[in-house]
Amino acid sequence: MLDINPILLLATFVVFLSLIAVLNSWLYNPLFSYMNKRDADIKKDLDKVGSNDDEINELNSKAESIIVNAKLDAAALREKVIADAKELADSKLEARRAELASEYLEFEKSLAKSKDELNSDLISQVPLFKEAVKAKFSQI
Repeated sequence: MLDINPILLLATFVVFLSLIAVLNSWLYNPLFSYMNKRDADIKKDLDKVGSNDDEINELNSKAESIIVNAKLDAAALREKVIADAKELADSKLEARRAELASEYLEFEKSLAKSKDELNSDLISQVPLFKEAVKAKFSQI
């Protein structure tokens, strides 16, 4: 039936052990070293990504601070420009008010002069009016 040949069994065992040794040195060890190297590379890349996140967060915070500073500078500049424009407008308005006040004083003076001239003309015309009124009353 089944015969067990010890030489064949020993030869099979030796071939099996040599196959394990050859596969270990040619296949398993390079495969394991490749997998370990790949795991190390993945871990290194993840660490880089983590440090990149820190750099990105740092750059974002710097960008936000720059934006905040720019907004503050813009607001200060806007306030300065508005203040300068108000000051210029106020100075022009005051100059125009002074000009109008002087024109008004000149107008009042000319009006007073005209009033005096009219008054003197009327006073000089009073005898003629009296004569005209007497002539009208005499006709009635």
